[in-house]
Amino acid sequence: MLVKNLDSKELQEWLKRETPPLLIDVRTPQEMAQAAIPNGKPLPLNLLPLRIEEVPKDEEVVFYCRTGARSAQACMYLAQQGYDNVYNLYGGIINWARSGLPLEPMVFN
Repeated sequence: MLVKNLDSKELQEWLKRETPPLLIDVRTPQEMAQAAIPNGKPLPLNLLPLRIEEVPKDEEVVFYCRTGARSAQACMYLAQQGYDNVYNLYGGIINWARSGLPLEPMVFN
């Protein structure tokens, strides 16, 4: 099963669209508290099977983590559940930060 990857620059462009993709952070709350991509929604990977209904099937969804490994797992899992519009941020938040793109503390609701 192939994971659809986006790089940081592609994601930055996607986020400027009139209808941007839903951005989901699958890292741990401790990691999220350090820094996050603006407008990302927290959904730790271990909770994904329990909260799968929070991931819309009819929208583009981009997952990210620290390096892209856990978010790729999230994409594979959702593809197995019949999701088609899921994407992985290749290189994770590390590549995003290295590209000089904006970061902010994660806000938990």
